[in-house]
Order: sequence, then C-alpha cells, then structure tokens
Amino acid sequence: MSASSSAAAALDAWWDDVNNSPVWQDRTFHALAALYGVVAVVALVQLIRIECRVPEFGWTTQKVFHFLNFIVNSVRSTVFVLRRNVQLVHPEIFQHVLIDLPGLAFFTTYALLVLFWAEIYYQARAMSTDGLRPAFYTINGVIYTIQIVLWLLTWWKPVQAVIILSKMFFAATSLFAAFGFLLYGGRLFLMLQRFPVESKGRRKKLNEVGYVTTICFGCFLIRCVMMCFR
Repeated sequence: MSASSSAAAALDAWWDDVNNSPVWQDRTFHALAALYGVVAVVALVQLIRIECRVPEFGWTTQKVFHFLNFIVNSVRSTVFVLRRNVQLVHPEIFQHVLIDLPGLAFFTTYALLVLFWAEIYYQARAMSTDGLRPAFYTINGVIYTIQIVLWLLTWWKPVQAVIILSKMFFAATSLFAAFGFLLYGGRLFLMLQRFPVESKGRRKKLNEVGYVTTICFGCFLIRCVMMCFR
C-alpha cells in the first residue's frame, strides 16, 4: 500500500511540475499549433482539389466546409503559437473572444457537415430539404447571439457564475453537435447500408460516413464532458 501511495504521490508531483512548467506548456502549445496547422493544410489541399475538379459548381457545401475548416484550424494554430501574447491581451474579454471564437467557428464548420449529410438523406428519401438551411442559419445565429451576450456579461461583470455559464454553454453546443452527428450521420450510414455495395468507391463512402460519424460524435461528446469538469 505504501509503495502504491508513494508512486501516486510521485506521479502527482511529476504532473504538477509538468503542468506548472512554462517549457512544457510552450511545447504543448507548439505541438497543438503544428497539429492544427497540418489539418489546415489538408483542408486547403482538399479545397483546391475539389475546385480544380468541379470549378463550374461554384461554392458548394463541400467547398465551404473545407474552406471553413482551413480558416478555423489556421486561426487555432496561430492562437496556440501566440498563446503567451494572447494571455497578455487587455482588456481580458478579448482573450475570451480570441480563444472562444474559433470554437464557435468549429461548431459551425461541422454543423455544416451535418447539414450536408441531412440534405443527402432527405433527398434520397424524396423529402423536402427546404427547412434545413434556414434551421442551420437560425441555430448558428442563436448560438452566436448567446455567446456575444455572454462575452458582454463577462466584460461587464466578470464573476465566476458568468464564466461557469459560458463553459456550460460551450458544453451544450458540443452536446448538440454530437447529437446531430449521431442522428444524421447514423441515419445516412444505415440508409447506405441498405443499398448493395457494388464497388470499392461505394464501400469506401459507407466506411467514411461511419468513421466520421463515430469520430465526430465521440470528439464532441468528450469536449462536452471536458467543458463540464474543466
């Protein structure tokens, strides 16, 4: 028992040293910046590939998704590179805006993917898609409006209750996104499964929908839990 207690104490001490070490923090920030940078480059390459392949269709949902992905991850990468400078920004409300805004844009980006899948699902079932885009714009408008109100409240009266409320709001948006992926990604996957898989391309698309649905649902759910206990 004493050996395990000593090991746990040593682990806690090591974690405290790492967590409070500016060197480790900088390494973590730079590693995250590099990862977001890679994702941004991949999104840009995908956007260019699609544009070169089908330039006549203009800004499709798929192109907008990759463009937003590029913007969001580029901004996140930049914020992590300049994290020390961001922490020195005053008034403090601008720190919250710089850190929170990419998260909102991230939600919009992947909500757009859910919209894309929902449109495919409804069109395949010969159902009207007229209400999907207005719903997408309305949901995003409401979310951004609430976040702006929370920023103003934080600026006006930066009490702990407002900060907790802001975290809970981010957790709720993440849970909402996870539910969207589960609902429409799951529906699309099950619908595609009913069709005979005649080619490698169709099987690849089926697997792609399944993997992306699972990963995005899991990531948004984990993000929700992390925001609740942060």
